[in-house]
This record gives sequence, structure tokens and C-alpha cells, in this order.
Amino acid sequence: MVDAAPNRTDSQPGRPKPIGRRNFLVGLGVMLNAVAAALLAIPLIGYLAGALRQRKAQAWISLGAVTNFPVGQTRLAEYQNPFTVPWDGDTAHIPCWVRRLGTDQFQVFAINCTHLGCPVRWFPESSLFMCPCHGGVYYADGEHASGPPPRPLYQYQYKVENGELFIQGGRIPTLSQPV
Repeated sequence: MVDAAPNRTDSQPGRPKPIGRRNFLVGLGVMLNAVAAALLAIPLIGYLAGALRQRKAQAWISLGAVTNFPVGQTRLAEYQNPFTVPWDGDTAHIPCWVRRLGTDQFQVFAINCTHLGCPVRWFPESSLFMCPCHGGVYYADGEHASGPPPRPLYQYQYKVENGELFIQGGRIPTLSQPV
């Protein structure tokens, strides 16, 4: 009898076994799913870990010289949020309303309406703060006058040192975390 020729599909020492199309596609699918899971998991883990991190919420920030705010007037001021990250951009510049009542007596209001956070405007003719979004109106002292806002304007704590007005700012007030 004659010996048959050696089978070419048999694995030979030193040569890897050829991968079939099915095994290749299964491996590719598993790899793509692992990449997709990692791309979804990284931001989720960052979000959950961010809640555990303790951040400073407030700091004393200068609004400028007391002479910039005349007695009996309400003026718009702006401060740089000290707790910013590089991608905050212009949102790091936070406006606020400063009302000077007396020599060293002030009221400093957050610009946000207490309804949905739209910026309120000061109208000196009527001595009212008005929200353009939903018609919220506040008196000059920040108390709610009419419309949907559930409470008065948020007020910052302030202090006067060496002729300069400071507010305790940084975190923007919200209904869940008022100043």
C-alpha cells in the first residue's frame, strides 16, 4: 500500500493554527464591546467619584472699593469665581447686584432669579428687579413681589475691610443650596 500525502491543514510545529472567520468576528465583537463599555464607564466613574470629593464652596472675594457703590443706588458688579477650572471660560465671571443702604451697610444679591435661575435686571425707575424669562418681580430689598419665584433673591454675605467690599462667593446659590 501506498502512504497518503500528509494533510496540509494539520498544524505543524512552530506555526499558529489559522483563525476562522467566525472566531475572528467573535473576538472583534468582544473587543469593540469592551472599548464601548470603557468609554461609558470612565465618565460614570468620574461623575460618582466627583460627588465624594470635598470642594471648597465659598471664599471672600473683593468687589472693589466701597466708593464704587453710591449710597442709595443699586449697581451691577462682577467677580471672578475662585473655584474655576480652565474650561469654565466666561462662566467664571459672575455678576451680582450691589445695593448700598448706608455707610457700611449693603445688600448683595445673586443675579439669578429664584424661579429658574434666569438673570434678573434692575429697573431704577420702578425700583424693582424683574426676571425676563417668566415675569418674576422683586422689590429693591430683594423680597418677592409677584410672579412664579418661590422666595426672595439670594443674598451674599458681605464684609467691609479697609474701604473695600468683600462678599462670600464662589458657589452659585440654588434652591437646593441657598447661600
